[in-house]
Amino acid sequence: MSKEVRREKIDIKALVSIIPPASSLFKEKPRKERRIRVRVTKEVKRGYAKINPKLARALNVKDNLEIVIARKKKLKLTAILDENISENEVWCNAEQLREEGIADYSIATLRAA
Repeated sequence: MSKEVRREKIDIKALVSIIPPASSLFKEKPRKERRIRVRVTKEVKRGYAKINPKLARALNVKDNLEIVIARKKKLKLTAILDENISENEVWCNAEQLREEGIADYSIATLRAA
């Protein structure tokens, strides 16, 4: 006299539907830094930098920004928003950049300070 034990099969599709797809796990994070060109101008006062408002919003720059060139030279400057500046550029004081050893049109990393 054998007893037959029956187990109900578990529906795999119902279990898999609970797991979120991989694409939803890797949502786009806000950018923290961006590569830009540093431009030299006499219009900007020492300790300030002119930046495009769209670029400032993208990097979450409120008041201060940090420019890093080749991981060696760092400048912390106060941001001035200006629509006339290109999104790929930051304008800084000519004398200050010359003292720091930074040439016009140098590639740098820009981030919020």
